[in-house]
Amino acid sequence: MLNNKAITFIRNFSYTLSSNLVSLIISSVLILIVPKLIGVEDYGYWQLYLFYSSYVGFLHFGWNDGIYLRYGGKEYKELDKELFFSQFWMLVIFQLIIGAIIVGISTVFSSDANRLFIFNITAVCMLIVNVRLMLLFILEGTNRIKEYAQITLWERVIYCILILLFLLIGIREFKLLIIADIIGKFFTLLYGVYCCKEMVFKKISVFYFNVKETLNNISVGIKLMFANIASMFIIGVVRFGIERTWDVATFGKVSLVLSVSSLMMVFINAVGIIMFPVLRRTNEEKLPTLYSTMRIFLMVTLLGLLVVYYPLSVILPAWLPQYTEGLKYMALLFPMCIYEGKMALLINTYLKTLRKERLILGVNLASVVVSLILTVLFTIVLKNLSLAVVSIVVLLAFRSVLAELYLSKILQVSVSKDIFLELTISFIFIVAGWFVTSWTGLVIYLAAYGVYLVIQRKNIKASFITIKQLVRG
Repeated sequence: MLNNKAITFIRNFSYTLSSNLVSLIISSVLILIVPKLIGVEDYGYWQLYLFYSSYVGFLHFGWNDGIYLRYGGKEYKELDKELFFSQFWMLVIFQLIIGAIIVGISTVFSSDANRLFIFNITAVCMLIVNVRLMLLFILEGTNRIKEYAQITLWERVIYCILILLFLLIGIREFKLLIIADIIGKFFTLLYGVYCCKEMVFKKISVFYFNVKETLNNISVGIKLMFANIASMFIIGVVRFGIERTWDVATFGKVSLVLSVSSLMMVFINAVGIIMFPVLRRTNEEKLPTLYSTMRIFLMVTLLGLLVVYYPLSVILPAWLPQYTEGLKYMALLFPMCIYEGKMALLINTYLKTLRKERLILGVNLASVVVSLILTVLFTIVLKNLSLAVVSIVVLLAFRSVLAELYLSKILQVSVSKDIFLELTISFIFIVAGWFVTSWTGLVIYLAAYGVYLVIQRKNIKASFITIKQLVRG
């Protein structure tokens, strides 16, 4: 018989998995269709907006992260609704002020009409995303996963429907594709407001400027926020260097490959969303065993999923011949999902549970420094696009290894052998994919993966036993 925690976990996982599966399908459709139908330069501007808008979540300065860390693991009914009512509307006012500043500065300093549009619409995106993020973090942290999953699902569905509609009626303007993204985010903000209506709608007399609560949230969350900024800069610095050294078309091609290589993160996020509140409610003595169990399952799955590269390396260049030059870099970038996945699901989730935000920040900052050095070397000094692209995987592996070595000391688990094995398998995949013909490379990688499974067979068996014990309670 399954215990109640296992049933709740499975139910929440089904919500997030179904939501993320739909997102995966939508992302795949957009990756395959949009670059096929719009020009390379328009696609580059669309990617530029997605690139800039990916950073707007940091302009709440850790406010939302603090709420997530401080209140994650509590029940929704336990939360002080009047307190959160004031926090919500204070955040709205704050984001309106920041948005006005961005619009003012971009109007004065930007001479390119397309870039000006992107900056201004990014300010609108910031307001919607950051206000909605507070509601999403409250839902996720209090284990209201069903509503959380619905919001993330419908954003992608609305976005996809609008983009396909625009393309079907002959619109190829990147600005309308961006508007579709804004509309999807806005309508899901409204649904988030409905889900948390007890916090959003109250008498105005209840509102008060609770500066102390705000500062408490920011002081706790700002370390995590800076860690997240640094995390995005690890790849962002390289992408910025590529955009500046080459052109917006090359930037778009590399961005397409990054999008394809990141598709498997959808499955990781499905589990990662529900792990934080679960771990916050778990006895600390059980965390090391749970870590080892989750780790072996995750890595066996991710390393196995790398074989998806081989059919994609044949299908995508045939479907998108104008991107053939960029798609060849998939062989270099595909292993990024291993290190991004492990970082997102395991390492960061555990460090947040143990309240080690400072450690996350330190590791990410060290990785950004290395990123800056490699970007200058490969994009400015050597001007070698291949080295610039492969540096992305190198940087993500560096961050993952460094963070996991610190975490393993805290949990007192041994991971050095596993890390070495994963680095070796990743290296074999990259070499086989880059230097060997597609199907011969597949045989080489499958042989290496088979050896990995044989070496890890005892750990895999032990993990199955642990999972059975956990499920039965």
